[in-house]
Amino acid sequence: MSAANGRRIAVVLFNLGGPDGQADVKPFLFNLFNDPAIIGLPGVVRTPLARLISSRREKEAQANYARMGGGSPLLPETRRQAEALKAELQSRRPGDEVGVFIAMRYWNPLTEQTAAEVAAFAPDEIVLLPLYPQFSTTTSQSSLKLWNETYRGPGVSRTVCCYPRADGWIEAQADLIRAKLAEAGDRPVRVLFSAHGIPETLVAKKGDPYQEQIEATCAAVAARLGPIDWSICYQSRVGPLKWLGPATPDAIQQAGRDGKGVVLVPIAFVSEHIETLVELDEEYGELAHEEGVAPYLRAPTVSLHPAFVGALADAVIDGLGRTGVAPFGPGCQGRWKACPCQRERRAA
Repeated sequence: MSAANGRRIAVVLFNLGGPDGQADVKPFLFNLFNDPAIIGLPGVVRTPLARLISSRREKEAQANYARMGGGSPLLPETRRQAEALKAELQSRRPGDEVGVFIAMRYWNPLTEQTAAEVAAFAPDEIVLLPLYPQFSTTTSQSSLKLWNETYRGPGVSRTVCCYPRADGWIEAQADLIRAKLAEAGDRPVRVLFSAHGIPETLVAKKGDPYQEQIEATCAAVAARLGPIDWSICYQSRVGPLKWLGPATPDAIQQAGRDGKGVVLVPIAFVSEHIETLVELDEEYGELAHEEGVAPYLRAPTVSLHPAFVGALADAVIDGLGRTGVAPFGPGCQGRWKACPCQRERRAA
């Protein structure tokens, strides 16, 4: 595949999105809870339920976004990641024209808008790249399903379904954790890898590979760091179902009982947003203070870390050498029903 081909390459980055301001909070929440991947009920039930939930949660959510200036920082940061990725790809493939586009699942720029922009770009090649390192039915699958239902433009398309152990992603995490461990000094600390939780039933009944991939990411980062005290926990639980555990607040309290401080690592997030800036920094920070957990340090998300941007570029270039759906690096290590690679193989 020569760079002299002069191809037009579109890279589509997927993420959840977030409200730009206070007036966007309720429609953002409605879009979130109206997604069948989030509430798996028929539309005639799900849609009115989504309206009810978004109405009830609007004021509390607005208050949390107000703590960050009124809206989510996710889109501005994703734009910076897109710009960094484009620059990296252009440096590696100077003979090709590269466009990097953002498709948010629940707020602007929504999938329909981005699909029109990509079609207007008229790409020869398309790489679909979720900004979720670990695959889940609630994130990557939802975004990719909507894209495949929406996009009708030109271009040979392929999908990077996940990259839970991509070298640059692992190194970026390890580098940021090293800095926090150095900040802790000689004080005993436990590294808590905090991932966004999902209901256990998605793993047990739907065959969602998310938990296994979280565990693989954490083990790879821990191995890169060397001997450390570490464990995995899950945050952001909502609703009555039993979620993956232990819950992050419980893990923080356990660290306190064990006489350990905490270095908290957002292991499933690649950019700062409400779950990191409010939930981890403020809400769990207050809990740590109440429980006497000191130090309480939080590693930043990988954001624009050069190793992470390099990993995204590696994933794109690797994807250009194939079609279909595949991970970048080791993906699922088990036979998970929801894994898109396995579904593709069964259909072949």
